[in-house]
Amino acid sequence: MTAALVGGVPITVAQVDERERVLREGNSAAALPRPGTGEGRQLRRWLTQLLAAERVVELEAGTAGHVPTQEEILPDMTARLEIGSIAAAVLSTPAGRAAFAAVTAGVDVTDIEIADYHRRNPGRFGPRRSVPLALDEAYLLIAEHLRSAAQRRAFRQWLDARTAELVQLAPGYEHPGDPRQPDNTHRH
Repeated sequence: MTAALVGGVPITVAQVDERERVLREGNSAAALPRPGTGEGRQLRRWLTQLLAAERVVELEAGTAGHVPTQEEILPDMTARLEIGSIAAAVLSTPAGRAAFAAVTAGVDVTDIEIADYHRRNPGRFGPRRSVPLALDEAYLLIAEHLRSAAQRRAFRQWLDARTAELVQLAPGYEHPGDPRQPDNTHRH
C-alpha cells in the first residue's frame, strides 16, 4: 500500500510503519501518542511528510561544494522553530544540508538591510545590550545573522514549493494540518 508518491515514486505504508517503529523504540517513546488514536494518526501523517521531504531533498542534493553542519544552519531553538519541524528534521540529514547549500547558495543581504537592522536593533551585537557597537563594528555580525535567517527562509519556502509540486498524499496520510482530514485539531 502507498502512503504517498514523490515524483511518481511511492513511499509505502511499510516505510511509514518502520519509521514509526524506530521512533517508538527511541528515547522519546514515552512522549509519543498511543497508536490508533487521533494523535497517533497525526504522528503517522507527520512521519509521511518527513519521508516525503527527505525524498525531495535527495532529488535536489546533487553535488554541493561545502555542506554546512546542522549547527551552522540551526544554531539555536529560535532558528529551529522558525524553519518548522519537517525542515528542521530534514536538515539533520546530509542530503538535507546539501540541498540547503545548493538552494541557498545565492542568498545574500544588502547594505541597506544591514544598516536598517542596526538602526532598529542598535545593541543587538554589543558586548552588553546597553553598549551598542557602531555599524562598521557590527556590520559582519549583522550580515551573517541576516544572511542565515534569509537562507533558512529561502530553504523553507523552496521545500514547501517543491513538496507541493512533487508529493501526492494518499487518503489517511494527508498533511497533519489539513482541515479536511478528520484528526485535525487546529480550530479557529
